[in-house]
Amino acid sequence: MGYLHYGPSQIFRFDDRALTHLRTVVMTKLLQQESLLFTWNDAGIQRSIWLQPSIPLQFEFESADTPTLNRAWIEELTAAANAPAGLRLLPEPPDQDHQ
Repeated sequence: MGYLHYGPSQIFRFDDRALTHLRTVVMTKLLQQESLLFTWNDAGIQRSIWLQPSIPLQFEFESADTPTLNRAWIEELTAAANAPAGLRLLPEPPDQDHQ
């Protein structure tokens, strides 16, 4: 399990694999100076945070190994991030590149 540190005191826990994919999508948006809403379910509670380039963001992983990226998941998460409702943590689809 890894952690998303947002701002000076917000810490959220995610599976390392999901966090790796989120990092790819979120950093692409922030590097383009784009803000976005990120929503996920956390133990039955829906959480949303507003991500913007000016707020400190850190990704902390339990494992030193970076999981292989699933291109299909990146594409689905990116499509969600570009939609008006914002990024949602969607379930991982089958990896079309490794079937």
